[in-house]
Amino acid sequence: MDLPPETITTTNLSLHPFRRRDVDPLLAAVRESLPELSQWLPWAHQGYTRDDAIRFVRDSVQAWRENRAYDFAVTARDGATHLGNVSIWHVSRGFHVGEIGYWVRTDQTGKGLATEVTARMLQIGFERLGMHRIVLRIAVGNRASERVAEKLDFVKEGVLREELKVRGQWLDHTVWSMLEHEYRRRAAEYAVFAGN
Repeated sequence: MDLPPETITTTNLSLHPFRRRDVDPLLAAVRESLPELSQWLPWAHQGYTRDDAIRFVRDSVQAWRENRAYDFAVTARDGATHLGNVSIWHVSRGFHVGEIGYWVRTDQTGKGLATEVTARMLQIGFERLGMHRIVLRIAVGNRASERVAEKLDFVKEGVLREELKVRGQWLDHTVWSMLEHEYRRRAAEYAVFAGN
């Protein structure tokens, strides 16, 4: 199953596939958040430019067309401010395994936004994309992202040693997972998180 490029809402947020007009809002959000993002994400380098944002949006549109990955720009319901990104993609279509990634603009962290959009991605992954297992990979030490996994009752499986190189340093990542039957047991709770 594939996902049509459509806007999705939660209680507080609007999630839409990236388009050209998202370049400047994305750039502003990334630049404001670079001190925090650059600790954990290899793409969030200090020299992040408008060209980087253009490339991301172009790649995102192409990935959506090819059904490789589904990236969403996260905004308030009025669409006024870029609050972050959330993505879901297949790690293995044959085995129905997916992964979710997210980040939230620094001045908006601590408000439960990452939990809200991740809960919504769980619904999409299990109910619309037919996934059996969804994982999160979180850099060791990124407690804000670990709290999202904990709130949504992901199971911590272990550590991937020196998985990504960020700012010249190899970072270990914890792997968290949820299985379809675990999601089904708590689907009503996730619906509350996701606002539907």
